[in-house]
Amino acid sequence: MTSALFDHAKRVAGSYLQTLLEAAARRGVSALALEQAAGLPSGTLEPLPESLPADDYVRLLDIGATLANDPHFGLHVGQCVKLGTYTVYGLILLSCRDFGQVFEQTMRYEQLAHDLGRSAITIDDDIAHYTWHSNYGSAQRHLADSVFAGIRVFSNWLAGITLPANQLALTHDGGPPELREEYVKVLGDMPVFNAEANVASFNATMLSWPVPNADVSLYPVLQQHAEHLLQQRAATQPAITQQVHAAIAASLSGGQVRLASIADELKMSPRTLQRKLSEAGATFQQVLDQARFALAKEYLKRQELSLVDIAFLLGYQEQSAFNHAFKEWAGVNPGAWRAG
Repeated sequence: MTSALFDHAKRVAGSYLQTLLEAAARRGVSALALEQAAGLPSGTLEPLPESLPADDYVRLLDIGATLANDPHFGLHVGQCVKLGTYTVYGLILLSCRDFGQVFEQTMRYEQLAHDLGRSAITIDDDIAHYTWHSNYGSAQRHLADSVFAGIRVFSNWLAGITLPANQLALTHDGGPPELREEYVKVLGDMPVFNAEANVASFNATMLSWPVPNADVSLYPVLQQHAEHLLQQRAATQPAITQQVHAAIAASLSGGQVRLASIADELKMSPRTLQRKLSEAGATFQQVLDQARFALAKEYLKRQELSLVDIAFLLGYQEQSAFNHAFKEWAGVNPGAWRAG
C-alpha cells in the first residue's frame, strides 16, 4: 500500500491542471462542478492553484469524463496543451537544438510539471521507443490518453508541421470499440491496446531533426533556473529519495553505481526500491543524475582535481561521457563551468 508520505509528495503543477479545466469548460463543466463532484474544498481549482495532489488530478480526469459525458476526455485534455502547460521545462524544450535533446530534457525536467509518471527512451537499431511509465496503472485510461495526446500536440508545435503518426501501444483497453476512431483523429493512427507498456515508436532519425525557431541562446539560462527548481524539490523530497541520493554519493567513487547495488545497501529488493521511488515521483536515473551533478559542481571547485579525476570519482569510465552529461545538466561543458 502506498504510504501517506509518498502520496503527499506527488503533485501536478497548476499550469498542467489548466488543460483539464479548459477541456471541461469547453464541454460545459465548470471548475466548481468538478470541485463538488470530487468532494474538494471550495476554491481548490479556481483561482488556479500553484499545484494539486496528483491523486486528485487523476480522479478529476475520470470525474470530468463523467460530467462531460465524454468517453475520450483524456484525449481532449491533451489537445489543450500549450507552451506554458509544462512550466519552465516547456521553455527549455523550445530552446533545444534538436528532438534528441527535447527527449533528454523531458526525462530530466518533466517532474517540474507533474509526478504522474516518468519518461524513458531507448533506441533499437533504427527505431526509437519512447516509453511513459505511469504511476497509476493501466486502469487510468484518460491519464495515458492525455499524456500522449499532449505530446503529439506539443511535438507538432515544436516541429512546425504535423509529424508522421507514431506506432503507439497503450496498456489500457481503449474504451468503447465503436468510439475508437477518436484516437485516429487526435493521434493520427489507431494505437494497439492492452499492451505491456505505453510506448510510442518512431524512426530514430527524427531525433536529429532540428527544432525550427529554437532560441538555443536561452538554453543555459533556462536550464540553470530549472536546475535550481530541481534542487528546491530535492530539499523537500521524501525520505527514500534522500536515502538513495546519499547512498549513491557514497558509492560513486567505487565505480559504476547500479540500482541493484544501492537496493542491497538499503536492504531491499531492486523491485521494491523502484516502486518506492516511483511512488515518490522519481526514478533511479533521476536521483543518480542529481547526485552526480551536485558532486560534480563541488569537485570542479577543487583545482587539484583534473576533469579525468572528476569523471572517475563520479563513476564514469570515460571523461567524454562526463563532459556530455555535465553539458546537458549545466548548459556548458565542465571546463567552461570551472573557468566561469
